[in-house]
Amino acid sequence: MYTIGQVGNFLGVSRETLKYYEEKELVKPKYDNENGYRKYNAYDIHDVITTNFYRELDIEIKKIQEIRQCKSVDDLEFLLVEQEAKILEELAYKKRLLKKINSVKEDYCKIKEHLGEFTVKEMEPIEVKGELTEYAAYDEYEIIRNSTDSLKKAVTLTSARRVIHFDEEGIKKERFIVVREIEDTDNSLKGEVLSHSKCIYTVIEDGRFVNGEKNIDHEVGQSLLKVAQEKGYKLIGTAYINILLTTYENGLERVFLEMYAPIKQ
Repeated sequence: MYTIGQVGNFLGVSRETLKYYEEKELVKPKYDNENGYRKYNAYDIHDVITTNFYRELDIEIKKIQEIRQCKSVDDLEFLLVEQEAKILEELAYKKRLLKKINSVKEDYCKIKEHLGEFTVKEMEPIEVKGELTEYAAYDEYEIIRNSTDSLKKAVTLTSARRVIHFDEEGIKKERFIVVREIEDTDNSLKGEVLSHSKCIYTVIEDGRFVNGEKNIDHEVGQSLLKVAQEKGYKLIGTAYINILLTTYENGLERVFLEMYAPIKQ
């Protein structure tokens, strides 16, 4: 017979873990009536080893309790198949999460490279999934939830685009569209597809940290028109703006936006 300390040393398991296994009735050591110490025999030690085995497969304690009640190997097979499906689902989620993180890292690189700079760049195709009457039409945000690639299916604005129609006198009208980026192998397109092979592109910083609550539309518009005139580009009078990243400094938001302004071919 062995003490809890000896078993912990043999198996590399903490006292707390052994007590937890005991609480969940996965191991049932004997008690020494004279001193109240736990005593583990060879069967008890095997139960701990077996529990550790299933924990290494990331099987929950509740499921291990079910395994203890299995009446046949077939019952165990079902639990293993169930665990396999769970892990495959988690792997798929982690793969999507890594893709999302890499996308945000790419957006960060865009900020570092293009903030305040004007270059010529392609606006890659996007599919229009719907439209909002305005940015603050919160009761219409269901369309964002239904169309978003958010992993948690909660509202984010990464799929929203502000579309501005303008001329030299200023903004004539604007609208907010909900879009989805198109994959190369995507054959499920249903909505309007927007793409422009040549645009004036820039990254803009907005938000209360840099601008207070000032509207910067006029300032950005004047800069865009000036660049187009200097470079000899003719704008079609439309600009697409979306949020790349929002962060905070001193509790105030810093919002980084990217803008595509298509050029006439």
